[in-house]
Amino acid sequence: MSKAIPSNKPLQVIILAAGKGTRMYSSLPKVLHQLAGKALVQHVIDSAKQLKAEKISLVYGHEGELVKETLADPLLIWCEQQEQLGTGHAVLQAMKHIDDNADILILYGDVPLLSVQTLEKLIIAKGQQSIALLTACLDEPGGYGRIVRDRDKAVQKIVEEKDANDNIREIKEINSGVMVVNGDKLKHWLNKIGNNNAQGEYYLTDLIELAVTEGQTVNSYIVQDSKEIEGINNKKQLAELEREYQNRQASILMEQGVTLKDPARFDLRGTLKAGQDVVIDINVIIEGNCVIGNNVSIGANSIIKNAVIADNVIILENCIIEQSRIGNGCNIGPFARLRPETELDEQAKVGNFVEIKKSYIARGSKVNHLSYIGDTEMGENVNIGAGTITCNYDGAYKHLTKIGNNAFIGSNTALVAPIEVGSGATVGAGSTLSKYAEAEKLTFTRAAQKTINGWKRPEKNKS
Repeated sequence: MSKAIPSNKPLQVIILAAGKGTRMYSSLPKVLHQLAGKALVQHVIDSAKQLKAEKISLVYGHEGELVKETLADPLLIWCEQQEQLGTGHAVLQAMKHIDDNADILILYGDVPLLSVQTLEKLIIAKGQQSIALLTACLDEPGGYGRIVRDRDKAVQKIVEEKDANDNIREIKEINSGVMVVNGDKLKHWLNKIGNNNAQGEYYLTDLIELAVTEGQTVNSYIVQDSKEIEGINNKKQLAELEREYQNRQASILMEQGVTLKDPARFDLRGTLKAGQDVVIDINVIIEGNCVIGNNVSIGANSIIKNAVIADNVIILENCIIEQSRIGNGCNIGPFARLRPETELDEQAKVGNFVEIKKSYIARGSKVNHLSYIGDTEMGENVNIGAGTITCNYDGAYKHLTKIGNNAFIGSNTALVAPIEVGSGATVGAGSTLSKYAEAEKLTFTRAAQKTINGWKRPEKNKS
């Protein structure tokens, strides 16, 4: 077949997402189960958007209100399928929203790995014809509808396996279910589909035989990677495609120069833009949209979510960093937690078992161990002793703590906000401060140490 000329028609998409997913054994609709941290159907919607579809119609059914609430996308056109009478019937629910002069791409909400590149090739393969199919060749095609071609290799029809004879079951080329059709032809053929088959359903695949009967040529594109067209019907398939997706993301990152200590134990649940010489240890999860600079090391079992990390940062094991910005040369962990709106300036250090929330830590400051810093503006070269906390919440409102440059906060100190510690101030260990600590002076609150003679520790009654 010569290279097809693109039709140049506007593109509209119909996504079939009405199924219950009985084999998932879940109250959650199948299309809302997650792959890589995103609903199955959201992967399909995102692909449609990347194709710049003029309209995206989503056919929903089981737990429809939950589907609508979860996706909450104003760009979607919602089409309810009240009865599950087959794929042809499902597409029929969207007919009033499609245009006669558009190319209509039909996708499935439980097929998350189908790439934009493959869909573009299918659309190109359609060319000036009325319809084109996405197919694949499988060594074990059981369960799929078979593509029946004539001696000239032209597509004649699709036969579902339950309706196929032994000769047709020997065919290796299968139907993915994905097709692109002229809007006016789709409307015309849908009205002719019957349900005289083993399932008593209206098969969308019957369009092919109807088109051939009317003298139409059915073009096709054979997908090279059959994993792209795999649907998800149970938790086992969900897990298999999750790992397939993650392996693909890992391969892309490694080709870009990222070192993954074990690609099989890495999860990307969003996007990652990484610089040179980035090393990521095992069981690291990247979520949301993350940017990582050059010469960054991320220790095992860490979670990075919606974070921007500059160059030369060391993140030790078991850290959680969420919606935070990390400056050049910072050192974090192990077992540190950076909550949203945390910003570390360059050369800052956050040590083990430290939690920081909605705080700015300036250049060279250190919070080394066992501390909580919340709603704080911290200056440069501050030293925070072990066990220090900022008491930022009064039961109703959050309050700000300000700590000036070069301050030294002794261990086991509580700073009751709103409060300010002046530049160069020293706060004695074990203090609880609620008033301004003067710059360049020592401030502490500590009772005189006493020893009480004759005191005995209470004992349990042994009787």
